[in-house]
Amino acid sequence: MPKKIIRLTVRDVRFPTSLEQHGSDAMHTDPDYSVAYVVIETDQGMQGYGLTFTVGRGTEIVVCAVEALSALVVGKSLEEIVSDFRGFYRLLTSDGQMRWIGPEKGVIQLATAAVLNAVWDLWARSEGKPLWKLLVDMDPSKLISCIDFRYITDALTEQEALDILVKAQTGKQQRVDQMLKEGYPAYTTSCAWLGYSDQLLKQLCTDALNDGWTKFKVKVGADLEDDIRRCSLIRQMIGPHNTLMIDANQRWDVGEAITWVTRLAEYKPLWIEEPTSPDDILGHATISKALAPLGIGVATGEQCHNRVMFKQFLQASALQFVQIDSCRLGSVNENLAVLLMAHKFKVPVCPHAGGVGLCELVQHLILFDYISVSASLDNRMCEFVDHLHQHFKSPVVIQNAHYMPPKDPGYSCEMLESSVQTHQYPQGQVWKKLQ
Repeated sequence: MPKKIIRLTVRDVRFPTSLEQHGSDAMHTDPDYSVAYVVIETDQGMQGYGLTFTVGRGTEIVVCAVEALSALVVGKSLEEIVSDFRGFYRLLTSDGQMRWIGPEKGVIQLATAAVLNAVWDLWARSEGKPLWKLLVDMDPSKLISCIDFRYITDALTEQEALDILVKAQTGKQQRVDQMLKEGYPAYTTSCAWLGYSDQLLKQLCTDALNDGWTKFKVKVGADLEDDIRRCSLIRQMIGPHNTLMIDANQRWDVGEAITWVTRLAEYKPLWIEEPTSPDDILGHATISKALAPLGIGVATGEQCHNRVMFKQFLQASALQFVQIDSCRLGSVNENLAVLLMAHKFKVPVCPHAGGVGLCELVQHLILFDYISVSASLDNRMCEFVDHLHQHFKSPVVIQNAHYMPPKDPGYSCEMLESSVQTHQYPQGQVWKKLQ
């Protein structure tokens, strides 16, 4: 293993996606997809790469938080970290002073995710494996030792988690072979951003259908009549048998969500995503109960702060689809906890992706979930957004609307240095031209 981590650098990298309305939704009308991009270096010359996703302004705040955490990382060896990964996770999330600005939520947790993503990338590279394979090959007891079970043992004990992993050892190699051959099912959000014209929506939808896509998500929530028109248009284009999901990005109050989605029920959405405040667990439960007779589930998670909130969402039957995020939670460590809780509560995991690098990251987690936890593809799929992959050294590979398992060692989030320099904010060439 590489020896000591001698340096951690972080840069503010932004892409002007707002110029063409990519990523636009009912709450985030002008996003510039961005990352706080972390590189850790060892004294043996090995590097690990990590990031956390933002939508423009405020990325500089996450960068400051990463810099504050760096003192807890530099000087440690990879072997020291992974021999007690739970302890290292707690070191970052429970610092006696910095936890006051969390704890385990908001900017400091985004920063923690960026740092830990880089550590996991370094570990996978040191083993010569893509991250999903590192996890799949890992002894269940070792995997459990990476998870902080504090605050969730009333929902999932260490022994229960271990039992889930041990049980899933049966048939594991067949599932690995299946994924390598077929890939993991995906759905697309690229066709129907809220700021897109009907003409562009039609063109993108036609192209997606021709490319084999069968599952589509539409942004809603700003104007009901507009939503009715756009959902009708998409449903007509994709036909009655393909899958439609809708996403309000936290736009509504609870009662408003129920009324609005009821009006859209005729278009047969599988789920309504983020119908209200991401913190309102009981509100989500009320919406779930009201929409159940219509056959519409509730999905949420991309802005769910931590494993404790996911625990409560599951305990309250407040969601029917768990949407983990590789950069909102505390990296792989905390996502493992959520995957295992979701399995215990029998709720399918359909990760949030898109942005910058989120597809590259989360593909590893959902492959692990299928191979080593759930062993099921029922009602399961992973989001795909076709933006900005060209800026990564190992971009996602989509075949027949499926994620093909990454083969390169690491966590797939190393960016091209030329892209980082060109898009670094505010001094990069792209941003100088826009000033």
